[in-house]
Amino acid sequence: MNMFRRAKMEISLLGVSIILSLLPPSCGEAFALPLRGAEGILERVPPSRPEPMWDQPLLKPYFDNSTRGSVIGAVGRTVFLHCRVKHLGDRAVTWIRKQDVHVLTVGLFTYTTDDRFTALHSEGSDDWTLRISSAQVSDSGTYECQVSTEPKISRSFKLQVVEAAAHISDPREIHMVSGSNINLTCSVTGSPEPPQYMYWFRGTTLINYSSRGGISVVTDKHSRTSRLVVTRATIGDSGNYTCAPANAEPASVSVYILNGEHPEALQGCEKTSVHCQSFLCLMILGFFVFRFHALTAR
Repeated sequence: MNMFRRAKMEISLLGVSIILSLLPPSCGEAFALPLRGAEGILERVPPSRPEPMWDQPLLKPYFDNSTRGSVIGAVGRTVFLHCRVKHLGDRAVTWIRKQDVHVLTVGLFTYTTDDRFTALHSEGSDDWTLRISSAQVSDSGTYECQVSTEPKISRSFKLQVVEAAAHISDPREIHMVSGSNINLTCSVTGSPEPPQYMYWFRGTTLINYSSRGGISVVTDKHSRTSRLVVTRATIGDSGNYTCAPANAEPASVSVYILNGEHPEALQGCEKTSVHCQSFLCLMILGFFVFRFHALTAR
């Protein structure tokens, strides 16, 4: 009877061993505990926990540094800071203003009362862009694009907001005689990019495309300059002339056309220029006006 029981037990153990050998390896490796008398107990090692997707080195979020880390913007214009993150997964992108450690946006949600700051992102894109509308000089500083990994990773962006302005290389008031040429040169400084256009106005009238003959406007976007020439000016050409670039504060000068008895005297003062800039020319003008009154008083 004992031999029958022993044979039955050995057959049972053999059956268990065969079944365990047919299980897939992922279920763990079997090992035998110390025997208790004639009986052995088999236990299985629990499978190890797989690493999360974001813990695998090749799939961890990282920054694509091909976007500009230093940006120059103009006052009143819209500025964009482009942060590009690869393999973001389920992580969030946060924009922070470093000067006061203020959270501006998290994902596509805005966390500031200043509605000029918004986050832009297109589904499927790696770009998370901070948009600053109507930029001000006070917006200059360092901004941080932060990803909520553990530990956190971040990339800094430096923003400089400048005040672009137009300048006319002439006095604020220009006096000249009729028949002379008005020649004004305007340049733009402080602009991060060339202006798309530079318009000239006399008062509120656009003169770039005026039907009056003898007007020439030559604009060089590369050098950011524009030159206005009005030939054979008359009294009707007097007025306030304004240079208005697309991305800068305008500049103005006042032009006065005089219809004197001896215009050649003023023209001789400055044959090669478009106006009389020197005090000497004004003195000559005053002298001829005085002589004219003296002659008419006799």
